Amino acid sequence: MDVKKQLAEEFGIKEEYCSNIVDLLDEGDTVPFIARYRKEMHGATDDQVIRAVSERYDYLKGLQKRKDEIRAAIEAQGKWTDELAVALENAKTLTEAEDVYRPYKQKKKTRASVAIERGLEPLADIIEAQELTSYGDELTAPYIDAEKNVPDAAAAIAGACDIIAERISDDAAVRKSLRDFTLETGRLVASELTSNAAKTDAEKAAEAEKKKIYETYFKFDEAVAAVPSHRVLAVNRGEKENCLKVGVTVDDVQAIGMIAAVKKKSSAFDELINKTIQDSYDRLIKPSLEREVRTELFDLASEQSIKP
Repeated sequence: MDVKKQLAEEFGIKEEYCSNIVDLLDEGDTVPFIARYRKEMHGATDDQVIRAVSERYDYLKGLQKRKDEIRAAIEAQGKWTDELAVALENAKTLTEAEDVYRPYKQKKKTRASVAIERGLEPLADIIEAQELTSYGDELTAPYIDAEKNVPDAAAAIAGACDIIAERISDDAAVRKSLRDFTLETGRLVASELTSNAAKTDAEKAAEAEKKKIYETYFKFDEAVAAVPSHRVLAVNRGEKENCLKVGVTVDDVQAIGMIAAVKKKSSAFDELINKTIQDSYDRLIKPSLEREVRTELFDLASEQSIKP
């Protein structure tokens, strides 16, 4: 969609006025200048609306720039496809764009990358396809190689499942659905951070005094979708000062069920796939999405705290 048209629709401004605001911003004019001295070009649009348009325009420009970078990076790998073009075009946020790029991003060594180095990717393909109704030793025999640290069938299957777990975690559609689920139903929780480290009486007294500020949050539990910005900032400060343990919780059973609904079929690999989905969620998806959601909450809260 044309950026000017998109902004006009998002803010309910006439397209002509929105186009003029964008042009003035591109020329380097400031929001106060546009609001005060160019009223005839934007129909006397409120300065707060113009500021919001400016901020959103900056975001959309950054989003397009990042999309261009992602496309160039994937094309350089020779892996660009029409499907990726559609997925990247449909990405509405930087996070969603990064989800598209995630499977192609150069990663540090992971359990999956080690398994791929050991030649287990073809086995992962077979298991992930879930097309067999039975299997025996012949499935893993070609992949057993002591020199590659794959001494037996169990090691081969474990490595293949590590590959599948990372693929599930890298699936943009899975991540988006679980991120939306977390934002809609998740809870921001906090509790008192306790330490077993030996302390002097003076240190204990100082710690107790510092924690008094955050006593209100020792049993904190509030919906992610509704938590006020000042509480987000408060629990973050408490965590930074080692007074609070903070996290985001969701219905894990429902989240895992969402993954299984799109990743699991009836086959001889039912138990393996169930365990792999659980591992992918616990080890890769859940910690990552918790960081993303908390970052989004903090950024929004910080932005609201400085608005007049």
